[in-house]
Amino acid sequence: MGSVLDIPEIRGLDGRSDLIRIPSQIDVPVTARIKNLIDAPEFQRLKKISQLGMVSFVYPAATHSRFEHSLGVYRNSLLFLRQFAEQPRFNSLVTVRDAEILILASLLHDIGHWPYCHPIEDIELEGIPSHEIFATRYFGRDSIADRIRDQWGIEPSEVLAVINRKKDTPAQAVLSSILSGPIDIDKMDYLYRDSLHAGVPYGQNFDSLRLIRSLCLNEKGDSLAITDKGRTAAELMVFARYVMFSEVYWHHTVRSATTMFQRTFYRWHQMNKSLPDFDCRVSELFESGETEMIQQMQAGLEGKPAAKMLDHLFGVNRRLHKRAANFSFNENATTFEKIAYHPYSWLVATSERLTELISDQVGVPIAKDDVLIDAPPVGLEVQFNVDVYSLKAETYRPLGEVSPVVNTLAKRQFDDFVKQVRVFVEPRLLPLVEKLDLERLLVAASEA
Repeated sequence: MGSVLDIPEIRGLDGRSDLIRIPSQIDVPVTARIKNLIDAPEFQRLKKISQLGMVSFVYPAATHSRFEHSLGVYRNSLLFLRQFAEQPRFNSLVTVRDAEILILASLLHDIGHWPYCHPIEDIELEGIPSHEIFATRYFGRDSIADRIRDQWGIEPSEVLAVINRKKDTPAQAVLSSILSGPIDIDKMDYLYRDSLHAGVPYGQNFDSLRLIRSLCLNEKGDSLAITDKGRTAAELMVFARYVMFSEVYWHHTVRSATTMFQRTFYRWHQMNKSLPDFDCRVSELFESGETEMIQQMQAGLEGKPAAKMLDHLFGVNRRLHKRAANFSFNENATTFEKIAYHPYSWLVATSERLTELISDQVGVPIAKDDVLIDAPPVGLEVQFNVDVYSLKAETYRPLGEVSPVVNTLAKRQFDDFVKQVRVFVEPRLLPLVEKLDLERLLVAASEA
């Protein structure tokens, strides 16, 4: 049967050749069969898709790609598997074949991503698939499917099952929790890598090696857990994610750019959703690189107000909407709860009513996309609900029970603390709205 430690890629962690180096001074082992997948056109396209999209509007060095991130996640899978390889409970569930499926899933987990994917997914529009579902088309193509079958002896559908978080078997449940769970190989890479490229310390200060060395299975044997030796590292990871959302991912300027882009995509979607070739248009758009995608959207919106807003985002003369008001759960709970977690179409309708109310107040006509509302989307972020195994007491307890840091964050949804409701306006409008009671107008617009 062999051992997980005999998998060539895991052996490569200690090798000195056939490596790709990614920031910061991290060596990623590359076997012939991994290189063959990296060279596939579907994987190479990830070089044209930035990991953080609009974050570079604030942090100009944060232009790293999904390609780089995928290599980092793949390397983390090898580290996780090496840690688990000598644990009898893990070996009784996860075979060498299962481990290789995880390795493939880690490398290819973002292959379905398109440019500015998360802002588009967040608004949940009809006919727009998740990036995990969109990945299915790439796994059906010979350039990926044949390489998986011929060189790994694995069916692409087995890899997709892990990417899509299937948990039909105990082994699938464990593999899915490694790829996408409270403490997973994806978060462990993006928190570090995003922080590194943004030039901020927040995501780089948790002890990832100690966290990996503390990995074990939970009491049921269907998910990851950590021993109490990794508790502090886990707390720091939780806090790193909290601060990265607060200071980077949901920075108000990042959100202004994101909100503008979401509105332009919504307008593009409205114009195209009823056309018989809508699915083809979506595929053409999503299989493009970032530059090509924006050019296609510009062409499709030509002559429409949304085209001008797209030009303000990506043209030579950048002109972002300005923050006119913001409402946090801590300081404005009632207003926050009236606006947050609604479908995007409701948010658009509310912002259009708010535009009319502002126009009446200031006595000048205002275009309906000159006032935008940004709010936490319907989908909530995953919580850090991981068990901690006490080596001395031989008991499992949720991290939130043994950690005051995690317990504090768990009292309310994570999103309530790091995401805010904001009103953005076209820059020329800012002096006109500064003296208005925007909170009253926003509430009125939401209740109309």
